[in-house]
Amino acid sequence: MPATTVVGEPRSAARDAELSTRLVSLDVFRGMTMAAMVIVNNPGDGSHVYWPLEHAAWNGWTPTDLIFPFFLFIVGVAITLSRRNAAWGTIVRRGALIIAIGWALALYPHFDFARWRLPGVLPRIGVCYMAAAALFKVSLSTRRAATARRSQALVLTAIAVGLCVAYWFWMTHVPTPAGVLNDLSPDGNWGAHVDRAVFGTSHLWSVSETWDPEGLLSTIPAIATTVFGIVAGLWLGSTATPDRKAAGLLVGAVAGIAIGYAWNPFFPINKNLWTSSYVFFTAGAACLLLGFCYWSIDVRRWRGWTKPFVVLGTNAITLFAASALLVKTLLTINAGEVEGETVSLWSYLYARGFEPFFGPYLASLLFALANVAVLFALLAWMYRRRVFLRV
Repeated sequence: MPATTVVGEPRSAARDAELSTRLVSLDVFRGMTMAAMVIVNNPGDGSHVYWPLEHAAWNGWTPTDLIFPFFLFIVGVAITLSRRNAAWGTIVRRGALIIAIGWALALYPHFDFARWRLPGVLPRIGVCYMAAAALFKVSLSTRRAATARRSQALVLTAIAVGLCVAYWFWMTHVPTPAGVLNDLSPDGNWGAHVDRAVFGTSHLWSVSETWDPEGLLSTIPAIATTVFGIVAGLWLGSTATPDRKAAGLLVGAVAGIAIGYAWNPFFPINKNLWTSSYVFFTAGAACLLLGFCYWSIDVRRWRGWTKPFVVLGTNAITLFAASALLVKTLLTINAGEVEGETVSLWSYLYARGFEPFFGPYLASLLFALANVAVLFALLAWMYRRRVFLRV
C-alpha cells in the first residue's frame, strides 16, 4: 500500500484499532488485484496460459490488462484515506523508496548494471504516487467550506482529463523524430523514441530493447489513472450515504467505460502505451469492482469470504517483492535434469510436480496457484502477528 508508511510493527491496541476501522473493501480490492498479479506473473509454462491470463498482444485488452491500472487506482484511493496530509518530505521519501525497491529487484540476482532495467512496475508506482500525492496536497487549497471535497474533486478530475488530452495530442498530432505522424507501433511511437533517447538500448524491457511498457512518456497518463483513484477516494470519504456512494461509483464506472470505448477508434485501448482511452476504460472498470466491493463488504457487511484477500491486501508491497524474489531465486538454482537437460528448480518443480498429472494449461495454472498458496502462508503468518511492511 504505497500511501502509508510502516516498517514492521508489533501488535498493539492502536494498530488493532486502525485495522478495525480500515475500509475493508479497499483491502479486499487490493488483495484480489495482488492475487491476480501473482497468478499472471508465475505460470508453470508461459506457452500454455489461458487467454484471460495473458496480456493483449497490442491493442485491445484482456482481464490481465486490468491489474496494473487497478493497483494505481487503489494507490490514489489510499492517498485520501490517510489520517494526516503527508508532508512533502514524506511524499518524496515514500516514492523514492518504492522506486529503489523496484530497482533492487530488477538487479537481483545477477546484479548486471550494464543491462539493468530502469523503468518498471515499482518505479512507475513510485513516480505516480509522488505526482498524485503532490497534486492532492496542492488541490487542498481549492477546498471551500461548503463544497470542500466537491471542489477538490473537480479540480483533480480536470487535471486527470487534461493529462489524458495532452498525451493523446502528443502521441497522435506531433510528428515523431522519424517524421511520422500518429505512429502507435511498438518501435515507432513517441514513447519508444523518448525511452531510447533517455535510457539507451540496454536498460529497457523488451527482447528487442527498443521500447518499454513502463516507459517515461506513458507514465503521464498513468498518473491520471492514480488521480482518478483520488477522486473516487474523495467520494468515498464524503458525507453522502453509503448507498449513494455505491451508486456514485457505478455512475463513474459507466462513464469511464463509455468514454474509453468512445475514444478507442481514435486512440486505441492499449496497455503498453497506456493510452487515454485505456485510462478511462480501466478507471471505469476499477470503479465498478470497487463499488461492488464497497456495497457488499462495507455496506451490506458480507465479509465471510474476505479474510484471505484482506491478508494479501494489507501487505501488498511485501507480496510483490516476495513474489519476485521467489521466482528469481528458483530460476537461479540448478535442480537436476529433465529429459536430459539441466533445468532450474522452478522448471524442475513444474516438470515433476505438475506437468505429468494435468493437461498443459491446467498444470500451468495450478503451478501459479501454488505460488499464491506459498506466498499466502507467509503473509498469513505476518498478519496474525500484526507485522506490516509498508513504505
